[in-house]
Amino acid sequence: MEANDRRIILVVLDGLGDLPHPALGGKTPLEAAVTPHLDRLAQDSRLGLLYPVRKGVAPESDAGVLGLLGYDPEAESPGRGVLEAMGIGLDLAPGDVALRFNFATADSGGRIIDQRVGRNLSTAEATALADAVSKADLLHDLGIQATVRATVGHRGVLRLRPLDGGALSADVTNSDPFYLRAGRAGHAVKPKEPRVLEVAPQTNTPAALRTAQALNRFSERATDILLSHPVNGARVLRGVLVANRLIVRDAGNVAQGLPGFQARHGISGAAITEMPVERGIALLLGLSDRFVGPMGADVPLALRDRAEAVRTAAGTPDIRFVYVHLKGPDVPGHDGEAQRKREIIEEIDAHFFGPLLKGFDLTSITIAITADHSTPCILKGHSDDPVPLLVTGNPPPTAHPSVRYTEACAREGTLGVHRGVEIIPFLLHGVWKNLA
Repeated sequence: MEANDRRIILVVLDGLGDLPHPALGGKTPLEAAVTPHLDRLAQDSRLGLLYPVRKGVAPESDAGVLGLLGYDPEAESPGRGVLEAMGIGLDLAPGDVALRFNFATADSGGRIIDQRVGRNLSTAEATALADAVSKADLLHDLGIQATVRATVGHRGVLRLRPLDGGALSADVTNSDPFYLRAGRAGHAVKPKEPRVLEVAPQTNTPAALRTAQALNRFSERATDILLSHPVNGARVLRGVLVANRLIVRDAGNVAQGLPGFQARHGISGAAITEMPVERGIALLLGLSDRFVGPMGADVPLALRDRAEAVRTAAGTPDIRFVYVHLKGPDVPGHDGEAQRKREIIEEIDAHFFGPLLKGFDLTSITIAITADHSTPCILKGHSDDPVPLLVTGNPPPTAHPSVRYTEACAREGTLGVHRGVEIIPFLLHGVWKNLA
């Protein structure tokens, strides 16, 4: 089937999907937000729902994005740790194992008080802690080099490299209880009583057993370093939570054999991303890297800059597809701040979509807007709810004036309900291709 020759822009609003919230009069943040640009776009578009991975799965962001870009994350993901490592330029050799980690706060019995250290651990603080743990060379006696790198805030990457010729394996479980490994991807879960988990081998091999034992030893030893670090001493004096545990998830190895975006879909593309994991996905798939980094204090300016970056990429002759990822809605979803999530959606409408759409010829460009997962404020975490999808072009003949880009309107939309892996083929060919 021939692909159409229109340029395609895929806007992924991280964690956009939500559920009705009492603080918003029973509306979702998207429904409660004042979004004139998105509303106007909805009048000239078709709406529907997507399960970024599949029904019943509350995906992590990397799994959701891979799905939206046409890859089955449960079968094809190299692992969140690998994607994060690629996103910060941490080299991975054959035999290495990479894991995503969070600095967290736990009591002496391992009960997790806050999986993100109150979300106020600065990147500078995290970097100092990570450097100290890395410098301590905690697994040297096991013949393994443990390299720790902070990324953004409480987030980081752990790389295990065997130095003795022995093997390591990514077939191990998580110590982070908020995420469950399913195939090669991670799914969000809601533990009743979150505790730091003991890492276990997923296969009965010496390499998996060695890796699990090493990670458990690393966790114990890292805690001792963190407890005595001046960063945490200063945090105690300020009366804020300390980063005394390092919880890991989604181990992976160097990605091999995965076809790039152009090889799979037949078009070239660019990616405008803010966080290391999405940048890692772009690099893995061979998309032109237009990394912009996390937003600063001036959110309207940052959003306008991102809109300009999209327009520039879309105007580049050899680029047919542009993927842009905006982190904004996800954070207040995790924090349970429905009003703030509504405000961020309004800021995105005014300062991203406003400048992006100004003067755009929608007869030659297809714009799709969706999310990598739902992050309902009432749940304070990812859910398995489908996310709203908007696709410009060929609208219903008589779009009702009340149609907006919301979960409710998407549920009644003409596009129906689909999986994430189906969206790129649809944008290219105009026909839903069930790849389940």
